[in-house]
Amino acid sequence: MTHADPVPPDDSYLRSLVEATADAVAAAEPLSSPYPGADEATRAEVTAAVEHSSPDLVALSQDLHAHPEEGFAEHRSVRALAGLLGRHGHEATVGVGGLDTALRVSTPRQEGPHIAVLAEYDALPGLGHACGHNIICTTAAGGFLGAAAVAERLGGRVSLIGTPAEEGGGGKEILARAGVFDDVDAVIMLHPFSHDIALHPFLGRRQLEMVFHGVGAHASAQPFMGRNALDAAVAAYQGVSALRQQLPQSDRVHGVFTDGGARPNVIPARAALLFYLRSQTPATLRDLAARMTSIAEGAAAMTGCGVELVWDAQAAYLPIRFNTALAGRWSANQVSTGRKPLPPGIVPESLTGSTDLGNLSYRMPALHPMLAVSGPTVALHTKEFAAAAGSETGDAGVRDGALGLALTAADYLGDAALRKAVHDEFEAAGGALDVPSFFA
Repeated sequence: MTHADPVPPDDSYLRSLVEATADAVAAAEPLSSPYPGADEATRAEVTAAVEHSSPDLVALSQDLHAHPEEGFAEHRSVRALAGLLGRHGHEATVGVGGLDTALRVSTPRQEGPHIAVLAEYDALPGLGHACGHNIICTTAAGGFLGAAAVAERLGGRVSLIGTPAEEGGGGKEILARAGVFDDVDAVIMLHPFSHDIALHPFLGRRQLEMVFHGVGAHASAQPFMGRNALDAAVAAYQGVSALRQQLPQSDRVHGVFTDGGARPNVIPARAALLFYLRSQTPATLRDLAARMTSIAEGAAAMTGCGVELVWDAQAAYLPIRFNTALAGRWSANQVSTGRKPLPPGIVPESLTGSTDLGNLSYRMPALHPMLAVSGPTVALHTKEFAAAAGSETGDAGVRDGALGLALTAADYLGDAALRKAVHDEFEAAGGALDVPSFFA
């Protein structure tokens, strides 16, 4: 007798986590800022500009949600974004940094600080906008339009940069290596989520393919003439499972078999695994990579196989480096909309993933807050979150998020003390990192 249905997971831990989080959220105070930001006249002008564009922003969000496109193929989406910008008086360039679906538009060039608002618009295969990139795109567009109304008067510059293929493609890293961010001083964007959070960790991520090479043989007649690549892959998988006991709580390793042989009566000459490695700091991610290398080499040695390690076929993602000065102004600007962006540590930090914004956060100060558009138990990359991203709460997030980004950009351009604090904090955290060579 067979049982086709899996045993359902016990959800008692999840339920207790949800209850504890709800209590902590209710008791928490939003992150505050000691800096006043832009003056009231400037804030009023920014607010009016965002309100003027809001109907178009919501319409674009709904349009993107209805027509999802995967990374590096977001041709319709980027044209729709460029069209909205054009209707509001800003001609964007599509196809920058060597990527057909990247976009850039800037206010007139002048001396002074330069801040960029970042848009994402790629969707997930089979799930559509289950990460809410339709909201990321349109809040960025609104943030640019609002800040552009005052940038020249504040003596600075604001750009909107559309960054393709965040979902695994590393579009921001590709654009950075092409020089698209060379003249940018700081970057800001947001991410839709189940809670409003001013600072939330995203883990660094590397990809590792382990390819084991053995010697094929007839599994019955001459097994002694083979070297079983599948045995090596299984040993490596089990070695990773043992490694998990010694990992920090923030680290994650997950993998799948991508090749295990073709027939049971032939000893596999090739087997392969694909792993994602995640960690909270660049240094611990590098250490985790070294330990995975040792496991692969050990599995190969014990089975008499060779092993080929293929690292980061797509760009590695670094964790996000916080900038509390920027996050404080974001929080203050969201409080005015009725939201309460939480400080770190209130919502469990294990509820996270990875993003290529992390790579930029080690090049320049960066902001990446979370914006609530769903219920507290809805996870990213699910059909339930995709529904939320196209709902009325998603539309409200577009309006609130666009205003928050626009005001935060204006604060950065208009408040010299804030700007100094932002860059002092970045330098105190280690300054700019040579990202391309870090894992070399």
